[in-house]
Amino acid sequence: MSSEKLDQIANLIEEEAVHTVEVVTIDTFGHPRGKRVPAARFVQTVAKNGAHIADALYVMDIQCDIVDSPLINMATGFLDMHLEPDLSTFRLLKHRPGYATVMSNSTNEEHKPHPLDPRNILQAQIDRVEKLGFEPIVATELECYVCNDDWTPAQKNVQYSSLIDNFPLEVCVAEMRNALVDLGIPIESSNPEYGPGQLEINFSYGDPMLVADNTVLFKSTVREIARRHDLRVTFMPKPYAGESGNGMHVHTSLNQAGKNVFDSGEGHLLNDVFRHWVGGLIHHAAPLSLLGSPFGNGYKRVRSYSFCPTHIHWGGDNRSVLCRCTVGQGAANRVEFRGGGADANPYLIIAGLLAAGADGLERKLDPGLEASGDQYEDPGQHEALPVTFAEGVAAFDQSELASALGEQFSINFMAMTTNELALYEKNAVGDADDVSTWEFDRYIEFT
Repeated sequence: MSSEKLDQIANLIEEEAVHTVEVVTIDTFGHPRGKRVPAARFVQTVAKNGAHIADALYVMDIQCDIVDSPLINMATGFLDMHLEPDLSTFRLLKHRPGYATVMSNSTNEEHKPHPLDPRNILQAQIDRVEKLGFEPIVATELECYVCNDDWTPAQKNVQYSSLIDNFPLEVCVAEMRNALVDLGIPIESSNPEYGPGQLEINFSYGDPMLVADNTVLFKSTVREIARRHDLRVTFMPKPYAGESGNGMHVHTSLNQAGKNVFDSGEGHLLNDVFRHWVGGLIHHAAPLSLLGSPFGNGYKRVRSYSFCPTHIHWGGDNRSVLCRCTVGQGAANRVEFRGGGADANPYLIIAGLLAAGADGLERKLDPGLEASGDQYEDPGQHEALPVTFAEGVAAFDQSELASALGEQFSINFMAMTTNELALYEKNAVGDADDVSTWEFDRYIEFT
């Protein structure tokens, strides 16, 4: 920890009359948890010595019930773990004067990175890619629904990217954009999506950890701003049967010496690095499904003509493929993984993609032939993606990707998701395309 950085934070706290600092950690399903600390105590104690919190947060389900995991349970005692604030992430919450936020990394009783901390999981994969000589670059784009207080959509009609529809809603969205800009999140644009009251706000690419942090802050901030307007926001992947789902598309590329190595300079062809990276994503696509859709509701997005892919393939500028490769744009060349839902833990889906891509580079995996045309109508011989929660859990269990993310993490993640699967199969009964009352109530607020 830099004493100079702490001095800067102390001065900022005084200048901005900050009274509370939120020390944030992330649970298994991406929920930000932590402690609110008086600003003076943060400067004097917590910034230097950290804080403690129960490791039980890694076995809390979406409704905060504790799941019996082989790694964390009553027999292990629900140990305290140590939160170490990452001072480089300190930000003012200008939309909530007097508050600031800082992300933290957790360590276990042996003073080592906690193997269940999603930030630690992601950092290990960033390190892996960097050891191969590349700097990973990531961007996320998420969709959400703006809703009334009773969770009905804030509007009934659909007007994709309209600039004249529903100006009252734009008043709320403008406040969201401004709050995100004040947080230092590089907002590019927002637009109404293809659902009633559905919204997309895009922000720029960057370092994977920063992008994951920004994604968590984005989700919490737009929820907070919506409440000020007597509205609510949900990132539930399929809240309304028959309407568009909420996705999280993740873009990846690699830099070397400040330049995008996916820029082959050869028109629309993938160079070897680009091709092997995509090969890794294709090879690990099935187990990646569980990281992208950790709850049963998300698999209801995997339908033809939903703009969510149904098979494992890659292509060019084609929104019916899983891995959409942007080529011919030089420094902007990248691959967009279109399989994730907005309920995904951003640290884990990004970590999974980096692990898959790194494996592709290490083993020189080939993605196969490029898919073209309408891949919903004719997916050819391409393997189908998991279409049910049970298939997603089975694909991840004991997979190469699970091993790459760490044995302890994967044991715990399987305990969490198999518990959720049992609840889902017991309670989310009915037509596979309907959204049951049970799943709506369970997932609408906290995914």
